[in-house]
Amino acid sequence: MYTQEEVLDFVQEEDVKFIRLAFFDIAGKQKNISIMPTELERAFNEGIAIDASGVLGFEGPEKSDLFLLPDPSTLAIIPWRPMTGKVVRMFCDIQTPDGQAYKKDSRSLLKAACQRLKKECGIELMVGTEVEFYLFKLDEKGEPTKVPFDRASYMDIAPEDHGENIRRDICFTLEQMGITPEASHHEEGPGQNEIDFRYSDALTAADNVSTFKWIVNTKAASNGLYADFSPKPLAGEAGNGMHINISYRKAGAGSGVARAAGNVASAGAGRDEELLPYLLGGIYKYIEEITYFLNPSENSYNRLGSSKAPKYVSWGRENRSALIRLPATKGSARLELRSPDPLCNIYLALTLIINAVIEGIQNKIKAPASTEENLFDNKVAARLGFKTLPQSLEEAREIAEKSTFVKAVLGDFEF
Repeated sequence: MYTQEEVLDFVQEEDVKFIRLAFFDIAGKQKNISIMPTELERAFNEGIAIDASGVLGFEGPEKSDLFLLPDPSTLAIIPWRPMTGKVVRMFCDIQTPDGQAYKKDSRSLLKAACQRLKKECGIELMVGTEVEFYLFKLDEKGEPTKVPFDRASYMDIAPEDHGENIRRDICFTLEQMGITPEASHHEEGPGQNEIDFRYSDALTAADNVSTFKWIVNTKAASNGLYADFSPKPLAGEAGNGMHINISYRKAGAGSGVARAAGNVASAGAGRDEELLPYLLGGIYKYIEEITYFLNPSENSYNRLGSSKAPKYVSWGRENRSALIRLPATKGSARLELRSPDPLCNIYLALTLIINAVIEGIQNKIKAPASTEENLFDNKVAARLGFKTLPQSLEEAREIAEKSTFVKAVLGDFEF
């Protein structure tokens, strides 16, 4: 957690020659501009100008000046670049010329959501993600194919699993950049892999997912492969999900990794009480309205309802067919949201989830009864009468556009 002064000293003492200032477009795709060390102090004090009209979802040419201000706490050396004349990266806040936070900067929106949760509810969310991706071979021209890197299946080992060396390389690189992976393994689909992250605060978790996807793409390319995070790369095979595990801790209880939940004072309650049912209730209530942001491509809806991907608005204890699962734990309680996929803008996704949690806590929202039945059996699900998630991107967009909740959180978001 570097300060501005420490970053300036680090750059001078550690032979840093390039500083990458990273930010995200409205879809969550990472962008960056590189500056020289001589420009770093100006970047901290004034910001580095960019042309917003060239960024997906940002402003048109008539209002295109924005400024990047680096967040010194996110400094990381890029380990696959030369160690002589190092390259470092910092995530940035985006500001308008008058110094205001840019309304379409999804990272700033998540920061504001985290601050609101602390202020109004006295807690912060702890988030751990499980991200899946496929590895495909390239053709003779170096273009991606749909030929999987291997034909292994769930948790297979070498020689069937060809991805173990790449996963190891990815995990080592994550550690070099200050990120702690929790587990890695081959997933259900041919050439499919998963890497899970330990819990951290929501903003750090989002930064870690973004860094992780960059690393995976880079390591795949260096091994002559293509990494595919799309929700349904192969028809008839398992899709790529990004399960989001959520617990909470009292605000100010510490920093870094934690699995804290338990009892904390809720806003206006006047006593300690278990909040997890209200976290669950808030997410459950608004899940249809925010699905457009959790599942942002048409391909997303080909994944939902098959191969462990939930389709019905439901929750259950230890029930992997439910949309929200309360896993068996030997520590603090948590919930797992199973519908999001890796193409989502993780910053917008967590912003909406946190605001749903605030609604759940403040209004003491509780979900209906849990289900212990197998909802992957459509006959069983039909008998139980659960509502489904939106069945297409267009349906999800229409629901989001009509949502007063989404509008209150994101303002005049352009769908």
